[in-house]
Amino acid sequence: MREKKRLEGILATDDDLGRRTGDVTAYFELGREGEDVSADLRREIDALRQYLERVETSTLLSGENDPRNAIVTIHPGAGGTESQDWAEMLLRMYLRWAERQGFQTVLNDHQPGEEAGIKSATFTVTGDYAYGLLSGEIGVHRLVRISPFDQAKRRHTSFASVFVSPEIDDSIEIIIKPEDLRIDTYRSSGKGGQHVNTTDSAVRITHLATGLVAACQNERSQHKNKDRAMSMLRSKLYELELEKKKEITKKQEDSKLDSDFGSQIRSYVLQPYRIVKDHRTKVEIGDVDRVLDGDLQPLIRGYLLARRNEKNA
Repeated sequence: MREKKRLEGILATDDDLGRRTGDVTAYFELGREGEDVSADLRREIDALRQYLERVETSTLLSGENDPRNAIVTIHPGAGGTESQDWAEMLLRMYLRWAERQGFQTVLNDHQPGEEAGIKSATFTVTGDYAYGLLSGEIGVHRLVRISPFDQAKRRHTSFASVFVSPEIDDSIEIIIKPEDLRIDTYRSSGKGGQHVNTTDSAVRITHLATGLVAACQNERSQHKNKDRAMSMLRSKLYELELEKKKEITKKQEDSKLDSDFGSQIRSYVLQPYRIVKDHRTKVEIGDVDRVLDGDLQPLIRGYLLARRNEKNA
């Protein structure tokens, strides 16, 4: 059914492209007959250009796991409240992006900061090619701004790391030995009613052999939280094995360097000027607020184009 839906989407795209190019051709014909259609023609061409960019982006997603859902984890870097607040800003940005794309999101784990922001957050993005679109977000993100937590109004630099793994289904077998797991339960810190907040329903699972951690606290039942955490852990282990097979573990780790100066993949500068710059693709956007409100497509598309060009080279 998933393959059927994908093929129907391709056919629908082909029909839509035919209709849109037909409309543009019709306006040219009217123009040749002497009608003033310049405003309508410009509008149609701009709409067609934007549509073609979306179609081109979809053609760049050819990886084995690109069509899958994505599991996203955000951690603040060094810097206490500043970095924790920046991590929460990133969380909002990705949730808004998912909403813009028509994707569904579930917040699996949310650890609030002591004063503001978050200590960590994990959420699942459900939709076609969610992982393929978000895989380029893996790495360290840097924010430069006048700190709202500094009474002297000094400029601060904050860091937060983002990691994305594909959500795998039961068709892929991942063998996990029970003796390799440490399972901890704790009281949920998020919303969910009296039952969630007064019982040890939250679950954290640590895979001792690799150090990978998965946690879930959004369900009322400890059993459901455990099942969800195990599913996330399986996805992380699967991603780790893929990295080994493809011999890109080192490259992947390079993009997840310590959350400090010199290791960032992207900078978001609010002071002394305003710009978002991707250090891998050199894509720059002056409207920082638009990006932080979830308009990530130019940055995502820039990364996918750069990745394709690198493969071709």
